[in-house]
Amino acid sequence: MPKNLSENLIEIEKYLDKYKNKTLSHFIGGKEVMSLSGNTFENYSPVNNEKIGSIASGAEEDIKLACETAKNVSDEWRKTSGKIKQKLLHKIADGIEKRAREIALVESYDSGQAIRFMSKAAIRSAANFRFFADMAPNACDGKALPADEHLNYSIRQPIGPVGVITPWNTPFMLSTWKIAPALASGCTVVHKPAEWSPYTAMILAEIIKEAGLPDGVMNVVHGFGETAGKSLTENKNIKAIAFVGESSTGSQIMKQGADSLKRVHFELGGKNPVIVFDDADIEKALDATIFMIFSLNGERCTSSSRLLIQESIKDEFVKKLCERIKKLKVGHPLDPETEIGPLIHEKHLKKVLSYFDLAGEEGATVKMGGKAFSINGAGNYVEPTLFTEVKNTMRVAQEEIFGPVLSVISFKDENHALEIANDTQYGLAAYIWTSDVGRSLRLSHQLDTGMIWINSENNRHLPSPFGGMKASGIGRDGGDYSFDFYMETKNICTAFGTHTVPKLGK
Repeated sequence: MPKNLSENLIEIEKYLDKYKNKTLSHFIGGKEVMSLSGNTFENYSPVNNEKIGSIASGAEEDIKLACETAKNVSDEWRKTSGKIKQKLLHKIADGIEKRAREIALVESYDSGQAIRFMSKAAIRSAANFRFFADMAPNACDGKALPADEHLNYSIRQPIGPVGVITPWNTPFMLSTWKIAPALASGCTVVHKPAEWSPYTAMILAEIIKEAGLPDGVMNVVHGFGETAGKSLTENKNIKAIAFVGESSTGSQIMKQGADSLKRVHFELGGKNPVIVFDDADIEKALDATIFMIFSLNGERCTSSSRLLIQESIKDEFVKKLCERIKKLKVGHPLDPETEIGPLIHEKHLKKVLSYFDLAGEEGATVKMGGKAFSINGAGNYVEPTLFTEVKNTMRVAQEEIFGPVLSVISFKDENHALEIANDTQYGLAAYIWTSDVGRSLRLSHQLDTGMIWINSENNRHLPSPFGGMKASGIGRDGGDYSFDFYMETKNICTAFGTHTVPKLGK
């Protein structure tokens, strides 16, 4: 396997050849098709903002075709046995593993994420498919609920065709979190990937086709949120929408799907606190804090973007932070040594940069970083940035910046830390560092977040629930929790014949 930047650059050119000077198509009914309008848009690499290729731009008519296709094969896929689904999903996992190197390189170049993380994301995606493959045979199972004179039992059935709208950060892996359980449950899928990172969605479509999934069970339509995305959420053939992205977009999707009473599952934004007490293992807390904000370019919903640090250790911790931040390697995403790559798009770069000026205006100190820069005169690069003297009322402490930017907020005691942590519209994740077990449990029960890690970074366990509270989302991914969204639960009640039926009109 290539181990250095120059070798990776040679290899990525081989994979990019099929995209350059060509138009990436939709995938509908098992076939690659262009937009009915013929419209396209261009996609650029954040490495140098040079064009990779053109993308078919889906509109209402393309979405309509994909949704009708998904509906037409819905009954057939629903009736397909769980054992057959299991075999097919394992074949998809095999295909992902076979093309894991290609997926990692293409996604790294397309999204700007460092290859050190994307190589692992591809393998995790295969694990997602294998996990839900093995759940497929029992997906419809329910519970036996006996009563004195009746037998109640529940079963589950797939909700029907679903729409999956995925983001541009780690797009391949996040799409498998949604698509794998949807297919395992018996739902057909129309996938609208993010327009800023579209390529690996089509690699997944190719893998699914090769694995033998029936045509039409999984479809892909590229396009913009205000056109393709809106049409998908409004389409009456789609029974549910699984979306990962910004909270404001989730609100729009709820409104667009309201007329058809569409079920929604949202994984949205976060302004997650990492709370470090003076009795914590400082070195491990430091490692976790740095990893959770600066890995994946800070472009992750679970990043620990607010460091809540106890006053007694603030100066010591900040000093160590600065020493470590100085050593972070920002560079080309295909360089195995790179820890932070370029931000996804020029528009997003401008958004992140705007917070550097805002921090100073609000009275915070830009302790480290706070500037954009280029490599060989190009790219959407920013310095890893540390804000100190931050008050939780500041916009830099309240708004999701979604970049390699950490805000330091001091607290006095446990109650003060809890007050600050909960004082935000978001409620996705929280991280607690303390050696006091009782304190960690007290805080865990009082924090308004969907997920809490104690003395750990974000460690994903597939059977456990993943999701947030407040403006951070609706519903949970993971294990059987995913099936709660993609399936309907039905109760069946049968009488033993011994009870007295009420009589009227006699």
